[in-house]
Parts: sequence; structure tokens; C-alpha cells
Amino acid sequence: MSKTSRSAGLIRRFIPYYRPYRRILVTSLVCAALTTASGLIFPLIVQQVTDRAISDITSLTLGFILRMGGFFLALQLMDAGCRYYMQSRGHIMGAMMEKDMRSDLFGHLSQLSFSYYSNTKVGQIMARITHDLFEVTEFAHHCPEEFLIGGVNLVASFVLLSAMNLELTLIIFLMLPVMFVSIFLFNRKMRATFRAARHQVGEINARMEDSLLGMRVVQSFANEELEGEKFEQGNRTFLNLKKRQYHVMAGFHSTTRLLSGLMNLLVVVLGAFYLSRGRLTAGQFASYLLYINMLLATVSRLVDFMEQFQRGVTGIERFAEIMDAPMEIRDLPGAVPLKDVKGEITLDNISFQYEEGGAFVLNEVNLKVPAGQNVALVGPSGSGKTTLCNLIPRFYDVAEGRILVDGQDVRSLTLRSLRGAIGTVQQEVYLFSGTIYDNIVYGKPQALREEVIAAAKKAGAHGFIEALPHGYDTHVGERGVKLSGGQKQRISIARVFLKDPPILLLDEATSALDNESELLVQRSLEELARGRTTLTIAHRLTTIRNADVIWVLTDQGLEEHGSHEELMDRGGLYYRLYHLYANHDIKARKREEALL
Repeated sequence: MSKTSRSAGLIRRFIPYYRPYRRILVTSLVCAALTTASGLIFPLIVQQVTDRAISDITSLTLGFILRMGGFFLALQLMDAGCRYYMQSRGHIMGAMMEKDMRSDLFGHLSQLSFSYYSNTKVGQIMARITHDLFEVTEFAHHCPEEFLIGGVNLVASFVLLSAMNLELTLIIFLMLPVMFVSIFLFNRKMRATFRAARHQVGEINARMEDSLLGMRVVQSFANEELEGEKFEQGNRTFLNLKKRQYHVMAGFHSTTRLLSGLMNLLVVVLGAFYLSRGRLTAGQFASYLLYINMLLATVSRLVDFMEQFQRGVTGIERFAEIMDAPMEIRDLPGAVPLKDVKGEITLDNISFQYEEGGAFVLNEVNLKVPAGQNVALVGPSGSGKTTLCNLIPRFYDVAEGRILVDGQDVRSLTLRSLRGAIGTVQQEVYLFSGTIYDNIVYGKPQALREEVIAAAKKAGAHGFIEALPHGYDTHVGERGVKLSGGQKQRISIARVFLKDPPILLLDEATSALDNESELLVQRSLEELARGRTTLTIAHRLTTIRNADVIWVLTDQGLEEHGSHEELMDRGGLYYRLYHLYANHDIKARKREEALL
């Protein structure tokens, strides 16, 4: 597909965003036409006054002058009112369209699967949501107006100038194709440089986000210089791109400026020649010069706008790239809500790979968890435990087989109802920037304050929350940096208590905690798991001894299962893993005691 047809396709895709604001758009275009007409009339007034002054000075009566002045004043008042509307309502229309596009973008992003975010930098996404859409706003407002004003000026100028002197007009207008060809050639180069610069802005954002969020690690390793070098490398790349961009822009503006100067030169030389031959009156010559200046100003505006046009089209293109990212996980046609959840989970011969053609992370796994049962999943790192848990709420879809909840294939259920029935507590707790109350109530946004406090009490979090300076209204900082690991984990557990789901997935929820915090959180988790179907991924095997059934998962699949006592008596893989981790924990505790 050529770049021209690609741009046309992007603009066609953008046009529907005008639909809710078509009245504002039409009014803005009418205002643009009126301001253009006002400008076109002024040279005719100058022509009338000049010709009268030369042919018969007595005809310049006070009445004529006042009529011309009053008419021109009325035009200027109309022009001022129209420009005010275009600048205010026109820009507001652009801002509203930006809001609509940002809402669509965020809505689409919120439905993309985990795999999209695994392969896309957040900094790049942020650049598209903010900077790119601002450029689209300016494009949305100015594009229709500039094209209308430019088109009307070009056509009207040609008609009016031809009426004065057709030969001179044809000579002047023959230079316009040369100018437009140069604009087209430079635009191709500008489009490429703008796109590269936008991409690099996203890379810089991603680098800054990575460094700032990891600043504790950076400073703890005294690697400020290393991070500075990484940032400077991206910054230098951006500078080089900007230099290239400005060289292209300089060539663009210089070339169009030179062509404009040549057109002015032709008008003066040839106009003087026709004036000397009586083929132009003095008034027509003055009017001709004004129209040519107006024509050149129009071309200059179009030239300047082409830079904005390219930024806008690039912004639309980058917007479309995200909107075109496929929603791999979505409600299938005919999906039904999950109701009256009991909590039975069945994995029926499932296989899964992250990329088509890649290695299978899970291969022909069969597992059944009866409603209300507490099942633990253990095994070596990389055996697919977390992946298995992510398949149940359909964060990914199985490649083969099926997953059933209460006998229904999860792909036949609506995502909202399926995920609403599942609570997840992970090793890496994410707390939103805000208060502790905001983070707990996230589990059930319509909950009363009393319900939030009751959930915190069940999670064993109420005591330390009350001890904080502002209690539940204490701000946790970005990602909860003001709280300890154990405190953050108990807040996340309170969030799930408030949600009150019948199915619970615990993904190594205590593995990153110290012994004291682990004990407190473990009690909270046991309270949370009571009466629910629970699937626990455990790193520390001493924490899942009381599970109803323990399944051992390896890269060969589910190798053995049973209660803790049964598996220990069997002396198989679980027995060896348990002693390995138990000995590791004993040594770790001894090291901690020695340090104390």
C-alpha cells in the first residue's frame, strides 16, 4: 500500500470521530468560508479606491469613503466573530474528539490479553495516549478549516486574477505545481522522521519509567551512572532524529520560500510590463499584488499546515496500531454468565504454549478440584504452575483441551462473570496510588465502609491500619512503597475478602515475606480459604501441609498427588522437594538468628 493511500485510509478511519460534533464542524467551516470571503473582498475595495483616485479624484467623495469604511468595518467585525468561534469551539471540538479517542484507546487496552503487555513497553503506550493524541486534536480542528480556506482562496484567487489578466495569472499558477511537487517530496521525508521521533519518545518514556520505578534498586547498587548512560544513549538518539527532522523541515521551508519569492518577482516584473502597456489599471495592479500575496500566504499556510498534518496522521497511525491489536481473549458469541457458582474446577487434557509453534508449557494436563476443596500445586520452577492458574480466569486461552468451572467451559462464559467469581492473591502485590481504603474497596466498589473494615479485620490488617497516622485514609504511595511487604499482602487479602469470591487462586502469596510476616499472612490466607475452592501455588512447602490434596507438577505433567502424609510416605518427588525446601528454610532461619 502506498503512503498516500495509507494516509487516506487513516483519515477515513478518523472521520467517524467527527460525527457527534458535526454541528460544530459545519459551523466552523461556515465561519472559515466567511473569513476567507472577507479577506478576498479587501483587494477589491483597494482597487475601487485606487482607480477612482487616478481616474477622477473628485469621485472619492466623503459618502463613498464612509460607505467603503463602514462595509470594511462590518467585514472585520464578522471576521472577528467567526475567528473567535473557530478558535474556541473549534479547539473544544478537537479536545472532545481527543477525549473520545483516549476513552476508546483505554477501553481497548483494558481488554487486551496479558501477552500484549508482555511484548509492549508501557512507556510507548503512554506516549500514544498523551503526546500523539494531542497532535491528533490539533489536526482534528485545523485540517478541515485549512483545506477549505486553502481551496476557496486558490479557486477565488484564480477567478479574480484571471478577470484582471488571464496571461499573467496562467504564468503565476503554472508555478504552483512545482511548489506542490516539492511539498509532496519533502512530506514523504517528514513523515518518516516524525514517526521515528515519536517512537524514540516512547522509548525514552519507557526507559524513564523503568529507572524511576526501580530507583531503590538503582541506588542500592550505586548504579546511578549506569542508568544515566543508558538514558543519555536514548536521549542522543532522539537528538539525532530531531536534527534530521529539522534539516528536512529547513529544506522544506527554504524551498517553498524561494518559490514564493520567484512568484512575487514575476508579478512585479510582468505586472509592471502589462501596466506600461495599458493592460492593467493601477487599481488592478495594486489589487493583483494583494491577491498574489494572499495566494502566497495561503500556500505558505498550507505548507506550514502540512507539518501539522504529518504529525496528526502519524498520531492517528500510532493510535490505529493499538486499536488494531487483536483482543485475543474476549466473550465468544453466545457466552452466558456464570451463576450460582459452586466452585468445581476441571482441567480436561489441557495443553498451552505462549507462542504458536513454541514449546508447550503445559502438555495434556488433567486435574479435577471438587467444590470447596483446598488444593496445593507444587513443583520445580518453570513447570507451569502460575501459567495453569492464569488459564482458569482466561488471562490466556488453552491451545488444546478445555477448562470447566461447574461443568461449563470457561470459553462459553462471560469474562466478567467468570473473573468475578475468582479471587487472586499473588506474590507481587500491586497497590494503586491512593489511600488504604481505596485499595481495599477496589474489591467491591459499592461496599460500605463497615464492610471494608470487616474485610480488613478478617485479613488481620485492621490493627496496623488503625495505628497509621490517618488510619484507612493513609496514602500508600506509588505501588504501596510506604508499607512493608507483609502489610501490602494483607491489604491485598482484605481486598479479596471484600470481593468474597467462591474460587480462590493463591500464587506463592507468602514466598517473598520474612518469617514473621509469613506467619501473619498465612493465618489470613487460611481464614480466606475457608469454605472456598482454593488452588494454592506454594514455594515454601511447609505452608501447604494442611491442604486437602497436593498435586506435584513437573515439565512431564502432574506426576503424583495425595495428602501431605500420603506423599511423604510414598517417598517420591514431593518427599524430596519437601526435605529440600525444609532444610533450606531451617538454614535460612539459623542465618537470621545468627544475624540477630
